[in-house]
Amino acid sequence: MQKSILMLENGEVFHGYSIGYKDIVVGEIVFNTALTGYQEIITDPSYKNQIITFTYPHIGNVGVNSEDNESNDVYISGLILNEVPTKQSNWRAQDSLKNFLVENKVVCIAGIDTRYLTSLIREKGSLNACISSSNFDIEYIKKELVGFSGIEGSDLAKVVSTKEKYTFEEYEYGNISHKKLKRPYNVVAYDFGVKKNILRILYSMGCNLTIVPAETSANEVMKYNPDGIFLSNGPGDPEPCKYAIESIKTFFKNEIPIFGICLGHQLMSLASGARTRKMSHGHHGANHPVIDLKLNKVLITSQNHGFVVEEKSLPNSMEITHRSLFDNTIQGLKHKTKPFFSFQGHPEASPGPQDVKYLFENFIVDMKKYICQKEKI
Repeated sequence: MQKSILMLENGEVFHGYSIGYKDIVVGEIVFNTALTGYQEIITDPSYKNQIITFTYPHIGNVGVNSEDNESNDVYISGLILNEVPTKQSNWRAQDSLKNFLVENKVVCIAGIDTRYLTSLIREKGSLNACISSSNFDIEYIKKELVGFSGIEGSDLAKVVSTKEKYTFEEYEYGNISHKKLKRPYNVVAYDFGVKKNILRILYSMGCNLTIVPAETSANEVMKYNPDGIFLSNGPGDPEPCKYAIESIKTFFKNEIPIFGICLGHQLMSLASGARTRKMSHGHHGANHPVIDLKLNKVLITSQNHGFVVEEKSLPNSMEITHRSLFDNTIQGLKHKTKPFFSFQGHPEASPGPQDVKYLFENFIVDMKKYICQKEKI
C-alpha cells in the first residue's frame, strides 16, 4: 500500500495509507457518526469542498452498488478512514469501495485514529486539511493547505446544481405500492445539491417533479404552474446565494406551499429576514435527537449541516417547530399564516432513521389545500 499524509491547519501531521485516487486535495474536515450508509454520505452533494472522517471503523465492508448513490457525481474533497476496507460482503454489492473511490477520483487516507481526530474537531471546531498521496514534501502540502479559503462565504450551491431543468420519475427503493398512483401535484424543486431520495419520496407520494437549476428566477418557476415549491439541501454558506433568497422572497408574496430542507431551510429563513451563522463543527450523522415542539415527541434524525439559523434574528412571522436536543439549535420553522415550512435535518434519511418522514406528508396536505383553494377561485 502506498503511503499518504494528512495535514491539519493547526500543523498536526498524520501518516497513513492511500486506498483511493492518487492526488493532493484540500477541504474542511467534518466527522460523521453514522454506522451505515457510507455510500449515500459520500455521494451527497452537500459535502462539496469537505473531507469526511467516519467515526465508525468498518467502512467499506458492504461494498457499493448502483442504487444507493444520492447524486450522479461525487463532490467530497476527500475521505479519512480508521481501517483499510476488507473484502466486501453483501448480496447487493457490485464493487468494492476502493474501486469506487478510484473510479470517482476520490482521495482517501486510511490507518488514521479517527476517534482522536473527531475529539480534536469537537474541541477546536472544524479544521481545514490537506490529504496528499502524490507529493510528500511537507512544505508543498502546507502551501496547498494555506491556499484553501474555507467554506464560509462560499456559494457552492450553483456549482453542484444541475445546469438544465429535468423531470424525475423514480420510486423509493423497494416501493412498488404506488405504480398506478395518480399525480395531482405539480412540484418545482430547486436543485441546490438535491439528494435523489428526496425526489424519490416526492415522486412516490404522487408528485410530478420538475427540477430546476439553483439560479432559476421566481418568474421562470411560476411558468410551470406549481402546486408546491421545494427548496433542496446543498453545500456551502447560504448567505452568498442571493439569487435564491430573492426568488424565495417573491414566492412569499403568494400562497403556494413551500418546503425547505437543510440549505433550503436556511435560505427560506434568510428570505424571511433572519440570519445564519457558521457552527463550530456542525451536525453530521444519523443519530441526532430532535424534538417536535407541537407533538412533544423526540425524533432520531439524519443531519448534515455546518450553518444554523440564529434564533434572535427570527422575524415575528416565523415560528420554531423543532429543536436539536444536542445543542438546542433551531431544527424546524414554519410561517405563522402561510403554508411555508422547513427542516434543518434530513427527513429523507438515506442513510438514517425515517422518524421525520411525515414532513413530506405535511407538504402533500398543504398542496391539497392549495389546489382546493385554486379550484374555488
